[in-house]
Amino acid sequence: MPQNSRKYLLKRIAEKNREIKVEMKKTELSDCGNWYYDESKGEIRNYDGSFFQIKGIQKYEGGQAVMEQPVIIQNEIGYLGIIRKKISGEMHYLMQYKIEPGNINKIQISPTIQATKSNFTQKHGGRKPAYLEYFVNAEKYKIIVDQIQSEQSSRFLAKRNRNIIIEIDEDIEVLPSHDWMTLKQIKELMRYDNLVNMDTRTVISCLPLCDEEYLSEITDDSFKRSVTGDGKNRLPEIYRYINNYKMFEDTEKRLVPLYSLKSWEMKNGEFVCKEPYSFKVVFCDIEIEGREVKHWTQPLFEASGIATFGLMTRIHKDAYEFLVRATPEIGCFDKIELGPTVQREYVHNHKLNEVDRLFDDKLKRKEGVVFDTLLSEEGGRFYHEQNRNVIMRISEEDLTKLPEGYFWVDYKTLNMLVQVNNCLNIQLRNLLSVLEW
Repeated sequence: MPQNSRKYLLKRIAEKNREIKVEMKKTELSDCGNWYYDESKGEIRNYDGSFFQIKGIQKYEGGQAVMEQPVIIQNEIGYLGIIRKKISGEMHYLMQYKIEPGNINKIQISPTIQATKSNFTQKHGGRKPAYLEYFVNAEKYKIIVDQIQSEQSSRFLAKRNRNIIIEIDEDIEVLPSHDWMTLKQIKELMRYDNLVNMDTRTVISCLPLCDEEYLSEITDDSFKRSVTGDGKNRLPEIYRYINNYKMFEDTEKRLVPLYSLKSWEMKNGEFVCKEPYSFKVVFCDIEIEGREVKHWTQPLFEASGIATFGLMTRIHKDAYEFLVRATPEIGCFDKIELGPTVQREYVHNHKLNEVDRLFDDKLKRKEGVVFDTLLSEEGGRFYHEQNRNVIMRISEEDLTKLPEGYFWVDYKTLNMLVQVNNCLNIQLRNLLSVLEW
């Protein structure tokens, strides 16, 4: 039995939400304390030159700018780390009740540690994050996962974080901000809107399910066959497409000063696009109890609406397959990664193909939908962003031919690729994390 029941965990979250004081208000850049617009560099930054900066980025095709937007520059790798331990014969994960400034609902379930390099080197003057020493000295423990994975490439430029899970045997103090949870409980809580944060989801997605430890726990025979694989090597086909794109795709991206973005302007205290766009930049004054730093100001990216991320699955030869798509994004570390079947911003300009139309039709009729939940994006940089995450089962007859760049893959292939840096994008990893077996 789990050390803590789901009812207890939900009660704890509700109590903390009542107890913790959060005050957040939008302000203007001129009232944003340590933040300012650096005219010489054409970027929004703080006076310390730490944390992150916001600059312009443009995409060129044939010498013409075809896309431009602000982008977050954060050239440091942070920890997204989870400690786990076997308690009463069952594996438990030490999770944190954490508030990020942009969270839509205060507390979300976060990894044991969730800290930028600036945080844990105390550049902002705050306390060192709890449990940091376990990850700095990870070689003393059993390392389950240790991968550097990408963040949202539509908002960040080449941003990555270190996703790490370590297993300990020793007793450990559980702070009031943390609790032990089983993997099953974490997945159950993912069905609640905006309760399990993005950082937890990406770390959980990296678990090596092909290991015997997890295979013995999988009760769905079709999923187990997907995890063990059918002997077919799908990697050459995927890598050929991705490597051809990296080698021959002739678009160019350029970092530029914000004043070079002709379609963007400062208006009513916000940096916005003159045309409908998927996000804008806002400025916030924030006060949160219990944080390493309790009061600060910063910019946040605010989405224009709710995006949709969808993953289609089917049964093929008695095993699950997942439909993924090679997805280039303007801030991608290496141009392109595998994404989910559908990855659509609220404001978008790409034409819908037969896969999109099939997904939309089935979603409208709620046909084959096995997961449909609003899940938050990273609250440290994004303001109240929540997106619709959908897993949908279809039949083989529903889709007999795939457009270019789509691939049916088993879970074994995805689990192999997630053990390699920068292969699966964060939207796909988040959807894989919610799968139940």
